[in-house]
Amino acid sequence: MASPMIPPASAPDFLAKHGWGGAEIRPLAGDASFRRYFRVYKGGATAVLMDAPPEHEDIGPFLRVAGHLIDRGFAPPKPLGIDREQGLLLLEDFGDARVGPYLRDVPARETDIYDSAVSILARLSEEPAPADIPPYDDAAMAREVSLFTEWYAPALEIEADQDAYLPAWRQAWADVLRVATEAPVMVLRDFHADNLMVLPGRTDLGLLDFQDALAGHPAYDLVSLLQDARRDVPQALEEAMLERYCALARVSDPALFRAHYEVLGAQRNTKILGIFTRLWKRDGKPLYLSLQPRVWGYLERNLAHPALAPVRAWFDANVPIGRRAAAWSDYA
Repeated sequence: MASPMIPPASAPDFLAKHGWGGAEIRPLAGDASFRRYFRVYKGGATAVLMDAPPEHEDIGPFLRVAGHLIDRGFAPPKPLGIDREQGLLLLEDFGDARVGPYLRDVPARETDIYDSAVSILARLSEEPAPADIPPYDDAAMAREVSLFTEWYAPALEIEADQDAYLPAWRQAWADVLRVATEAPVMVLRDFHADNLMVLPGRTDLGLLDFQDALAGHPAYDLVSLLQDARRDVPQALEEAMLERYCALARVSDPALFRAHYEVLGAQRNTKILGIFTRLWKRDGKPLYLSLQPRVWGYLERNLAHPALAPVRAWFDANVPIGRRAAAWSDYA
């Protein structure tokens, strides 16, 4: 992987082709993928350069999903320049006010911001998923929860019962997949505070990191927002926003929706535990270990719901309490 501090050699020519010749390029951020971001400056104007090496990343999904969202009045960054062969995108600059850091400075706006985010999801739930994005189906969900047994269990020397693992999950999520198949919506998959932007002079929130969108259940993005691995969301706020979503989206059976929310929360949080362990063990990014206890806290709450009974039984039989959240104090 290229150094996150050095822009690609092709960047100046790319920028020149799109009216940004001679622009200054400064590093902005990287993420858990191969994508890197730079801010470019010219004559008082700024834009964001995404470098997505084509051997590792495909910018096609980003452009496809962004176009779908823009056409429906949502606020992803607008593409200003595209080079598919080089894996370069020049994007509208949303500034630096990510919701997570923003709320540390302006905590009084927490309810207001989360209400705006929930409103976005309610609007998304009214739109059928585009036909050209893949389904969030059994295979995808099974692949994700398997990250726990592939990475987390070995890291903590847990001898997990592999044969019983996926059958327990499939029993829990069968009805979730029924709804997701009958009425799929676009699931952005990483809809949380660090991928939402407070935009100057605009009431809507800016959307980031949506290129892996799938067609699935509307509760998935809601649980991504309200059980955020990177920040504590007060349980009272979570409950209020769940109720708010059900009202805005006109959910006909809130109890069933809540069961699906908990199942998808457990699925997502289990996946995240596996991903964060992989980032530590494989990619040398131990920072993510400090987030594991929070994720475990969410997962324990999910597992308490009756819809998760088979999965809870598996965890009780295979993952001792001492190998859950407390275990990470030895590494973090």
